[in-house]
This record gives sequence, C-alpha cells and structure tokens, in this order.
Amino acid sequence: MKISRELCLASKAWPFEEARKVLARIGAKRPAKGHVLFETGYGPSGLPHIGTFGEVARTSMVRYAFEQISDVPTRLICFSDDMDGLRKVPENVPNREMLLAHLKQPLTDVPDPFGEHASFGAHNNARLRAFLDAFGFQYEFLSSTEMYRSGKFDASLRKVLENYDAVINVVLPELGEERRKSYSPFLPVCVTTGRVLEVPVVEVRPKSDSIIYRGEDGSLVETLVTGGKCKLQWRADWAMRWVALDVDYEMSGKDLISSVAMGSKICRAIGGRPPEMLSYELFLDENGEKISKTRGNGLTIGEWLRYASPDSLQYYMFQKPRTAKRLHFDVIPKAVDDYVAHLDAWPGQSEAERLSNPLWYIHKGQPPREQVPISFAVLLNLVSASHAHDRAVLWGFIGRTLPDADPAQHPILDQMVDYAIRYYHDVVRPLKQYRAPTDQERAAMSDLEARLAALPADADAGKIQELVFEVGKAHGFENLRDWFKALYEVLLGQSQGPRMGSFIALYGIAETRALIAKALAGEDLSS
Repeated sequence: MKISRELCLASKAWPFEEARKVLARIGAKRPAKGHVLFETGYGPSGLPHIGTFGEVARTSMVRYAFEQISDVPTRLICFSDDMDGLRKVPENVPNREMLLAHLKQPLTDVPDPFGEHASFGAHNNARLRAFLDAFGFQYEFLSSTEMYRSGKFDASLRKVLENYDAVINVVLPELGEERRKSYSPFLPVCVTTGRVLEVPVVEVRPKSDSIIYRGEDGSLVETLVTGGKCKLQWRADWAMRWVALDVDYEMSGKDLISSVAMGSKICRAIGGRPPEMLSYELFLDENGEKISKTRGNGLTIGEWLRYASPDSLQYYMFQKPRTAKRLHFDVIPKAVDDYVAHLDAWPGQSEAERLSNPLWYIHKGQPPREQVPISFAVLLNLVSASHAHDRAVLWGFIGRTLPDADPAQHPILDQMVDYAIRYYHDVVRPLKQYRAPTDQERAAMSDLEARLAALPADADAGKIQELVFEVGKAHGFENLRDWFKALYEVLLGQSQGPRMGSFIALYGIAETRALIAKALAGEDLSS
C-alpha cells in the first residue's frame, strides 16, 4: 500500500527514524555508486540463529521505509565473515572431534561436520541463505573468502597497509600491555598449515603490498596482504569492508558499541566514512543470558517455525529493537496474538495509523485480509481441556460459535490450529500442574456445574461469563481473581487462562460440565 511521502517523513516509527538518518547522510542525492547500500553481517562459526535473522529482517524494514521517502535505488548485502579462523568447536554440531583438527583454519577450509557441503562455512552459509530465501528477503550474499581471494578487497587492504600506524594507534589503547606487543591488524594465512595466524608483524612494506611477520616457529616470513594471503582482525576487517563496499547503513548488537566506535575510527583513518548505525539490544534466553550460536541456547529458527508463523517472528523482531528481549518458547503465544491483534485492527486504521502498525513493514503495506476470530491462547486452552491431537477436533469446537467458518476461509486460523496442537503437546503439557480444589472452590465449582446445566447449549459467551462471576460472588471470593485462578489451576493445570465465558462457549457447556465433574471426582485431567 502506497502512503504519501509526507506522512512517511513525519512517521515516528523506528524504521522511519533510521531511514531519515540515511536520507540525511546522502543529502537526498544519489551517491556516486548509484545506490544506497544496506549491510548486515553474519559470523558463520555456528548454525544461524534467530538473532541473525532478526538483523536481516530489521534492516529490510529500514530499507523499505527508506524507499518510501527517497527515489534513490537501494541494495541489501548479507555479508558472511567466513574467512575467520575456527576459534572453538560449537557444542551443537556432529563430528566435533574431527573439527578439533581444523582449529584456526578459515571456516571455508574446515570440512563440513554434517557432510553436506564443501566446508563448514559453506554449510552455515547455505543454512542462512535457505532461511532468508524462504522469507522472501531481497538481498545479495557476499562471502568474505571470495572477496579476499578474488582481490576485490585488495584496494582497501592497501589503504590499511599504507595507514598501518594510524590503524594500530586506534586499537592499541584498548588492549592490555602484553597484547599490544604482538598486535597487528593483519592475520597471515600460513602456507604450510592453512591456519589464520595471530602473530607479530615485524615490518610493513606498502610498496610491495607485503608484510614481514614472525612465524610460529620463530622464522621471519614475508607475505602479500592481498589476494587472500592475509585477512584482517575483525574490527579492522569490519572497517575495511565499510570502505571497500561504501556501506551506508548497518546495525549491530549493543555488546558491540565499543567495536563500532573503534571501527568508525579505523574507517576514517583509511579514508572512509562510517555507515549510519543502530545498536539494538540483545536477545536473551530463559535464564536472561545472551543467546549464542556456539552454545545453541535460546530458540532456533526451526523451533519458532514449528509453533508459529514466519509473520509472527517478524512481528517479534519489529518490536522495540533498543529493548532487550527474552527469546524462549514462552514468548511465542503472545507474539502470535499480538500479530493477530494488529491484523484485526488494520482495516479500520487511517494511513497515519497504519504507519505505526508493524504489519505495514512486515508485509510492505499489504497484510493478509483475514479477521482471526479466536486467539492462539484460547486455542491452546481448547487443546489443554480436550487433549486434542486432531485438528478436526479443534475445528469442531470453533464451529460452535462460528458455524460458517472453515479452514479455506480462515487460512491463518487454520495454521494456528496446527501450531497450537504442537505447542501444547511439546511445550505446555510437560509443565502442567493440576491441583485439587479447596472446600470453598469445590462448593463453587459444583454450583457452577449445576448452573451451567440450566443454560441452553448455545448460550453466548457474555451470558456465561456473567454466570461465572455470579458463582464466584455467591461463594464468598472477595477477590474474584482468586476464583478464576482456581478454575485455571484445577481444570486446566495453569495459573493463568482464558476469559471463561468465551472458553466455555467454544469448548461447549456439556464438555465443561464433564470437565468439572472429573476434577471434583479426583480424576486425572492430564491425559
């Protein structure tokens, strides 16, 4: 959906705030290279994780916002640092013993432990690209190994060599005393072992594009810095890449703020201009620890997509990039329902309001035209109460209140049915903790069951909700939250739950009465 440029320029949504920074950078004129370049980087030392995806998704959102306020063409590059040496063996890969023999070698020279690609770097690159392609991201993939070895970085590497002292003077103040003695931005690739060496540089020779370093055996070795014979330490590498590609915009995690500052100084030292940057907050696992590719903690891309749609994942990434986020299973249901809420709101929104709706950025102004009448949370509770394994069972419940609904008319809801069944049985059910009712709760639930029996089978959710309230008041619950909590804990095995009127209308009055009877009889509700 095309929205006026004037509204876009005034939007306070964070992608537009970032896009306006890029517009100011170029002065509303087309750069000499003919386009604005957005970049996102990836370190393929482990399998891609959701944080990696989030960086591409968010950068794509900024790129799309920029395209609404400028006619300058854009490109998005996904850059893989696959010439990095393998520093340690990831915990979540097979054949770990084999990888130990290839420590410090460029990732694109390390054999693939999965036996599927030419190298470990190629394997992880393929995993990343396959996922980004599945989302339909428009990007160009660049390999560090290819850029170094093909000579495409040579001109910028020469700038680093020519400004060697200026570069190391940026870095040295940040290093400890011992590290200063051996630091060099250049990491030679040993012709004998193939390893990326972190060794002292004895002499730099800009006229011959070479350096002399002291090898691991103590001998002096001269090597070119061009043609892939050396790579750069990562901060210098990052800055050199900004110059070589003339990057206009990039984002990175908050843990790299000092590295951004250092890289920006190096970039200027070799004659470049640092890109506009966004420092986003980190993704945390269930313990509040930073997620890591090598540790494999937090959610994987595949795990999210087993339980929720790709669109819900993009929604999760859109929200408050400068705020730290827990990235664990329990964030999925809320992300799904928040996405659905924004979808339901879309038809009634003005153009200005739609620019604040995350779906405008996720779907490029064209979100699906579907009203989803049932939340993911309610579906989970239906599965919980019925222990359904069959999607037809859930659709049977849905048909109680939406007799004309069917999967063909509600494809998003139909997907949610499958996701809810998987999520409940994999994630929710193992944590269920049912309890017996107290005497007060037992009396109230018995009364509720009797009063439900007097209602017609098609009683609406509002009337049922009123009845549940009346029962709680009649049995002396001073705080009705305690009454509803008791219903959730006794009947559903959880401390929080749905609006009971809506749940009972969907699940069925007869089925709810049977559930209460089982609980009061002390029967096992967990299966």
